[in-house]
Amino acid sequence: MSASIYDIPVHKITGEDTSLGEFKGKVLLVVNVASKCGLTPQYEGLEKLYEQFSGQGLVVAGFPANDFKSQEPGTEQEIQTFCTMNFGVKFPMFSKIAVVGPEKHPLYAALIAAQPKATSVSEIPWREKLKGYGIEGNPEPELLWNFEKFLVGRTGEVVQRFAPDTTPDAPALVAAIQAELAKN
Repeated sequence: MSASIYDIPVHKITGEDTSLGEFKGKVLLVVNVASKCGLTPQYEGLEKLYEQFSGQGLVVAGFPANDFKSQEPGTEQEIQTFCTMNFGVKFPMFSKIAVVGPEKHPLYAALIAAQPKATSVSEIPWREKLKGYGIEGNPEPELLWNFEKFLVGRTGEVVQRFAPDTTPDAPALVAAIQAELAKN
């Protein structure tokens, strides 16, 4: 990866300029989120992960995206209110970005370049489930859907990528997070 993900400018959901550099030395779980998706209940599990492991250095970073069937149509304020009111989200949320296509945010270009293939922990891969709904997913390495998860180690290395239907309490995801937290 040419540029560190820590150096890529992003905006907090409240509008302030920032970067993931404020989380150097932490383990990051970067997730593209959406409020009107069948996977939206994962917000609850992501918040539980954050509460359970934040004291050990985990930061969940939510990046709303409206790239999949317009499932995140809201403004930043609407998204923030929805997440707080419905799921008690306290983990850092960022401004809405594009995660696929020609307008893809540089952060997601870097994440995908570092981990071009998502790990699926389901018996039926998410791509097959989408086909069952009549949806043809993006070809790899592009993101397939909302709630793909990128695990970033304490040094900024993107160590693993999980498919959208990998729930926040999935043993493989929790074990990967714990393994990264154990590294100094």
